[in-house]
Amino acid sequence: MTPEHGLLDWGIVTIFVTVYAGMILGGLPRLKLDRSGVALLGAIAVIGVGAMSTGQAASAVDLPTVLLLFSFMVVSAQMRLGGFYTAVTHRVAALPLGRNALLGALIGVAGVLSAVFSNDIICLAMTPLVAHLCLQRRLDPVPFLLGLACAANIGSAATLIGNPQNMLIGAVLQLPFGGYVRQALLPVALSLGLLWAWLVWASGREKPGDTCGAAMPADLPEGFGTLQAPPFDAWQTAKGLAVATALMLIFLFTDWPREVAALVGAGVLLLSRRLHSSDVMGFIDWPLLVLFIGLFVVNHAFESTGLAGQAVVWLAAQGVHLADPGVLLVAGVGLSNLVSNVPAVMLLLPHLSGPDAGVTLALVSTLAGNLLLTGSIANLIVVDLAQKSGVAIDWRMHARVGVPVTLLTLGLLWGWLRWPG
Repeated sequence: MTPEHGLLDWGIVTIFVTVYAGMILGGLPRLKLDRSGVALLGAIAVIGVGAMSTGQAASAVDLPTVLLLFSFMVVSAQMRLGGFYTAVTHRVAALPLGRNALLGALIGVAGVLSAVFSNDIICLAMTPLVAHLCLQRRLDPVPFLLGLACAANIGSAATLIGNPQNMLIGAVLQLPFGGYVRQALLPVALSLGLLWAWLVWASGREKPGDTCGAAMPADLPEGFGTLQAPPFDAWQTAKGLAVATALMLIFLFTDWPREVAALVGAGVLLLSRRLHSSDVMGFIDWPLLVLFIGLFVVNHAFESTGLAGQAVVWLAAQGVHLADPGVLLVAGVGLSNLVSNVPAVMLLLPHLSGPDAGVTLALVSTLAGNLLLTGSIANLIVVDLAQKSGVAIDWRMHARVGVPVTLLTLGLLWGWLRWPG
């Protein structure tokens, strides 16, 4: 190794460590940068120091993953603009159910919708409505909001399109969509049941007054009655549902590349005489796409130093193999809560192979997001929007639900992984 090459490797390592410090901290001290800004700056630095050319940086980006993520953001935008999520939440809230049954219905709906339309999107669309309707019915909104966040995370693990990290795992390891769903569906469904059971037990028995039709309390937050939500548009909703259903059928029963099919579906939705493309694009999570692109470049540069491969070989010599489900579970949970699940998956993926490792990583990294408030963007979305609705949720309140639910669901997953056959 020449001195120049060694110096370059140290420069890459410095950039890599700085970027992942930003992932842990949520930004860099004294700078107005969030995680996406840090990842973008890291990619610029890698190119700037000469570690990669612009062409090599472009090649480092897993384009199928980015296209699939973008396409489903368009589908979800269509559903939000069509008022679908608003209508579904109101339908659930209008059911003549007691508190515990209503909580179960909300968890089930959030879990199912997140498996198709992404956990972050479901939390963005449903949180203000859930807070509003709970306060209107004189129900404590905190268990419902925490249930929404946890259910969205758990439910998103059921498919390879439910969250960004699953999209990445499916694209890189070429996992079959139907095969993954068959393996993930049972542990996800049981995990949703565990979530409901814990919330019911932890928040006490159902009270006689916890029924629908309660009058609006007098101490609601200012502006409560002026909640803005997209009106229901039957045609736009039907159009979005038709595309989403078609994509699910294509994923399940054909070999058509998922990113191509999803991109065509997004194109169909953009062909509209009523919804302006700029309105749809306003719902695209551009910072998340930038985060993906930046981390692809930084991680690829770090892989080129050979240090990651050497670390894996050293661990294997100590008897620690990432192919071992137990090791992968611990590594996935630890890294997901240290740097967030998407960066964690990007770090682990190059050292994994085979569908079993992919399924394990997808489930572990997603379920681990419920452990801490900062473990998932969906959690932060719920807390932020709840506060704007006058409902305060701090990290302690989240931990009282998130920690036991995560331990229970990971224990369930471990038993499922160890089950013979």
